[in-house]
Amino acid sequence: MLRRPAKDLEATCDALLRTMLVDRPTDDVALLVARTRALDASHVATWPVPSDPAAVAEARKAACRQLSEWGVDDAVFVTELVVSELITNAIRYGRPPIELRLIYDRTLICEVSDGSTTAPHLRRARTFDEGGRGLLLVAQLTQGWGTRQTVNGKIIWAEQSLGAD
Repeated sequence: MLRRPAKDLEATCDALLRTMLVDRPTDDVALLVARTRALDASHVATWPVPSDPAAVAEARKAACRQLSEWGVDDAVFVTELVVSELITNAIRYGRPPIELRLIYDRTLICEVSDGSTTAPHLRRARTFDEGGRGLLLVAQLTQGWGTRQTVNGKIIWAEQSLGAD
């Protein structure tokens, strides 16, 4: 691990390769370097969610209160819908433990984790179907959505633009 940050990207890559690859390989080597920044804890809110359909309303309220604290009341309508759909899906199709997390930075990210590894998929509901539109609505109303596997299950996330686009 490097102790002092290199002054430029090429120097950083060279230092990493020298440290990690003692013998010069004869084949190509690919290296991905990314600069990250940590968010202050005040920009992340997390709540456990009981595996009970009645918990969806309380999760929506908690999310709305948090958005108000952050001063992003314009995001309430879409966030309520995203929270409702993702938590409802986690309760119906996932397994405990279920957790809601909001991350506020340049965008707003809503994450719902559960203990199942089964990935969700978009469905095209027919005219008379009573369900199957949730993820499609989330996809239409947010900048993007996806899923990632974790050691204990998965996280479904949706990213929402803030401000005028």
